[in-house]
Amino acid sequence: MRSAGRRSPAVSLDAGHFREALSRFASGVCVVTTVDADGLPAGVTISSFASLSLIPPLVLFCIGKTSTSLASWLAAPHFSVNVLGAGQESLCELFASQAGDKFVSVRGTIGGNGCFRLASALATLECRRTSVHEEGDHYIVVGEVERMSLGDNSGPLLRFRGAYRHLADPPRNDP
Repeated sequence: MRSAGRRSPAVSLDAGHFREALSRFASGVCVVTTVDADGLPAGVTISSFASLSLIPPLVLFCIGKTSTSLASWLAAPHFSVNVLGAGQESLCELFASQAGDKFVSVRGTIGGNGCFRLASALATLECRRTSVHEEGDHYIVVGEVERMSLGDNSGPLLRFRGAYRHLADPPRNDP
């Protein structure tokens, strides 16, 4: 009979410990873009992104209530999700920063939905916002994917335990 492995004792559920527990879930990194009421682009780095439905094609992302461009996200009818690849840490840092014009030196195009598409993204999903839900200290933004494009087939940029990580295995050449 096998003995059960020893588990560490439970820790308190304060914000620091909760953040540490969540950091043990590896996640991809995306830059989400939109256009504000004045027609200016807005962008933010997120790691809380998920597919929601295949039919219709729905995705969601979460944005904190303290985000400097929150008003843009709550009002904009469209957004684009740009999935970052390995080696794109600088883009991740730029869009996570409080920099004034994050788009000055970034290569990309304007998509069919009017939102910025990063030229080097692994994939870009152009979405029409369908709903926004307020939960805790975040908003959950849901959108229907109207168009998408695929970039190269390199590996993803990942975050795990507060650091950037890369997959050890090379990606397959599947479509």
